[in-house]
Amino acid sequence: MTQLHDLRLRLLVQQESERIADTQPTDLDLSVVQARCLCWLALLAEAHEDQAGDAERRGDTEQAMGWFADSMRLRDVIGVVSSIEIPLPGTIEDDDKSAEDDRGPLAA
Repeated sequence: MTQLHDLRLRLLVQQESERIADTQPTDLDLSVVQARCLCWLALLAEAHEDQAGDAERRGDTEQAMGWFADSMRLRDVIGVVSSIEIPLPGTIEDDDKSAEDDRGPLAA
């Protein structure tokens, strides 16, 4: 089940990155977007871990477990997002051209 969620998240992020790249191809560096998202996700995971610690100190075990579970889910998302390969700007056209060169001029 976890693999299904990972694949679904990876697909959603890739689709969104393609949508962003199509709508703003020259104004946006997706690697910067990915880095910023990872920073925010890390901050959210840390905040959830802090909340879990606070709840544990108050003796609210159920709430602590909930915050901790959320922080672990965020860590999983960080792993998935960081594993997504986003092409660097300017390399997409180069890859398309080299693929055409490999097929030859008569390939359709």
